[in-house]
Amino acid sequence: RSMARATANLRALTSWVGIARLLAVVLSCLAFSLVASTGRFEAPYGTWCMFSWCFCFIVTLLVLLLELLELYPLLPLSWDDFTSAFSMLATLMVFTSSVVFPVTFISSPCSSNLCARQAVATTASCLCFLAYAVEVSLTRAKPGDISSFLSTVPGLLKVFEAYVACLIFSLLGHYSKEAGILWCVAVYSICFIFTLLIIIFTIGRCLTYIPCPLEKVLVGYNFLALLMYLTATVLWPLYSFQGHSRPDSCGTDCWWNKRLGVTFLTIFNLIAYLVDLVYSTRMVFFRAP
Repeated sequence: RSMARATANLRALTSWVGIARLLAVVLSCLAFSLVASTGRFEAPYGTWCMFSWCFCFIVTLLVLLLELLELYPLLPLSWDDFTSAFSMLATLMVFTSSVVFPVTFISSPCSSNLCARQAVATTASCLCFLAYAVEVSLTRAKPGDISSFLSTVPGLLKVFEAYVACLIFSLLGHYSKEAGILWCVAVYSICFIFTLLIIIFTIGRCLTYIPCPLEKVLVGYNFLALLMYLTATVLWPLYSFQGHSRPDSCGTDCWWNKRLGVTFLTIFNLIAYLVDLVYSTRMVFFRAP
C-alpha cells in the first residue's frame, strides 16, 4: 500500500501536467534570476515583469508540493478549479511579461553582456509561457464535462476577462469626467467585479448555495456584459480621441498610446464575452443527451 501511495504521489511530477509545471518553475526562476542579476527592472514595467515571474514560480512550486505530498484535499477549495484558473492566469501574466520586458528594456543593437542576459531572460519567459499554455491545454475540460467549471472554455474565459480588465485599469490613469468616459469606466469596473466574484465563489465552492439556476444566471450575465462592453467599444474611442490628435513626442507613457491600448483591450474583452456567451449558451441549452 505504501508503494502504491508513493507511485501516486510521484505522478504529480512524472505526468505530462507535472512535467509542464516543472518546466514552468525552472524557466520562471531562470527569467527573474537573470533580470535580477542585471539590476535593471525599473518601475513600473520592470517591477510588473519581476512580480509576474516570481509569483508564478512560487505558486507553481506550491502546487507541485501540495500534489506531491497529497495535502491539497485538506484545503477548503475546489483544487481543480484553482489550478485551472491559476494556470490560465499564469499564461496571461507570463505572456504579457514576455512582450513588455524586451520592448521596454532591450535596445538594438544587442551586444553587451547585460543585453545578452536580458535576451536569455526573455527567451526563458517565452518558453515559460508555452509551458503554462500546455498545462492549460492538458487540464482543459473535455466537451460535456462541467465538473470543474473553471477548466471549461467559459471558465477560462472568465479568467481572461478579469485579467484584461486589470490591464485596462493599469492604463486608465487620469481620465476626463465626461459622461461617456465615466460610463466606460463603470462598465470595466462592474464587469470586473462580477467576473472576479464568479471566479472566487467557484474556487471556494460557494456557488452551490445560490438559490437559483446558476447556469442560466451566468448566461444572462454574459449577455448583459456583452451589451455593456459593446457600448464601451463605441464610446471610449469616441470620447477619448475626438478632437485629440497624437502628440509628436509620444513615448511609452504617452496618454494617447495608453488610450489606444484601452481601446484594443476593450475590443478583446468584447470578443471574449461574445465567445463566452456562445459557449455558455451551448452548455446550458444544447447539452448532448
